[in-house]
Amino acid sequence: MAKKKKIIMTVEKTDTGFSAFSEQYPIFTTGQNVPELINHTYEAVGFYFEAENIVVTPNDITFEIDFEQFFKYYKVLNAKFLAKKIDMNPSLLSQYVQGHKKPSKKQTEKILIGIHQIGQELSDIKLLQTV
Repeated sequence: MAKKKKIIMTVEKTDTGFSAFSEQYPIFTTGQNVPELINHTYEAVGFYFEAENIVVTPNDITFEIDFEQFFKYYKVLNAKFLAKKIDMNPSLLSQYVQGHKKPSKKQTEKILIGIHQIGQELSDIKLLQTV
């Protein structure tokens, strides 16, 4: 069995769903939603490396999406709220979201930590059921 590979897939929102492509390898796929795109990506990567007998697991694949694409898809996430949550200037975050500026690695990490915190808070919430 051959050595494992690390694959970076760039995700983009399209008019019909999503696409993912690799700049390292000629791998491209689409999906109508994110879970479908992820499944199609696993299949496409596996198919590409099958002839070389290279095993690629989901842990070997990284999905990347730029801030503009991310906020286009996750419209429920308010950039102004996120900026306040992570103590960042809202106009600066807005420039990242609109693609006018690219955040540094440090700023990207700060933003991701904030997004993950919000996700954790949302997953911990229990809503009251009315009868």
